Amino acid sequence: MVRSMTGFGRGQTNDCGYSINCEIKGVNHRYFDPFIRISRRYSLLEDRIKEELRKFVSRGRLEININIEKTEESRRNIKVDKDLAIAYHNYLKELAKKLNISPDIRIIDLFRLPEVFSLEDQEEDLEIVWLVLRQSLDLAMESLVDMRVKEGLNLAEDIRFRNGVILRIVEQLEARSPQVSLEYSERLRTRIAEFMEHDLIDQQRLLQEIAIFADKSNITEEIVRLKSHSQHLEELMHSEDAVGRKSDFLVQEMFREINTIASKANDLEMNRLVVEVKAELEKIREQLQNIE
Repeated sequence: MVRSMTGFGRGQTNDCGYSINCEIKGVNHRYFDPFIRISRRYSLLEDRIKEELRKFVSRGRLEININIEKTEESRRNIKVDKDLAIAYHNYLKELAKKLNISPDIRIIDLFRLPEVFSLEDQEEDLEIVWLVLRQSLDLAMESLVDMRVKEGLNLAEDIRFRNGVILRIVEQLEARSPQVSLEYSERLRTRIAEFMEHDLIDQQRLLQEIAIFADKSNITEEIVRLKSHSQHLEELMHSEDAVGRKSDFLVQEMFREINTIASKANDLEMNRLVVEVKAELEKIREQLQNIE
């Protein structure tokens, strides 16, 4: 199914003591290009996030904003540096002896000394965070993909319409091509007769020139390939896979064939038809820039 590369999705999940909100914006890009905004403390999850995104899309720039909040108070642990406390105690007793003062030292006095104790937050389990984050991420991506599919259907419809226009013009080129050779032969006969007046025309030489022109201006191969490319493009617009790159390459080949026809055409009507085909191909190419 043809999908656009633009879209927006949001997902929010509350579970396991976390509230996680994901917002994802998709725009055009030649390759898969995710840009993730997430708190530094969760940066180790970025590779997992990218792998999860690849399950939904294969091309385009994705801007992901992730906000993670704890909904439950985390436990805090008291860490005591016993060796430092003992060192303080021994030093204070020695100092009291030298100063001839009371060596009585209370435990609370040691507790107040620098770096004897510190408060530490309980370390987070990133596996739990990831379980909740993945739920939110999947919800956002499902919403984004749904929007991309809807827009893709409109793009595919427009491309199929323009492809049909091109096919009809190609058929006109095919019908016009033999007539060009006939008209050329008539013009050539007339011009030669005007120059030679009453002299006899070398029919063999005339037929040879006409044959050379017909061979040089023959566009049968280009017409066949154009029709084949047009049919292939129609099939791609119904494909379930990502078709943006394939379609873009196909349109390049169609441009190549129509340019060859333009170089061979020695006829105003054919040149006009070639211009119309190029105009439609350019519109299709613009649309393809937004297809995954």
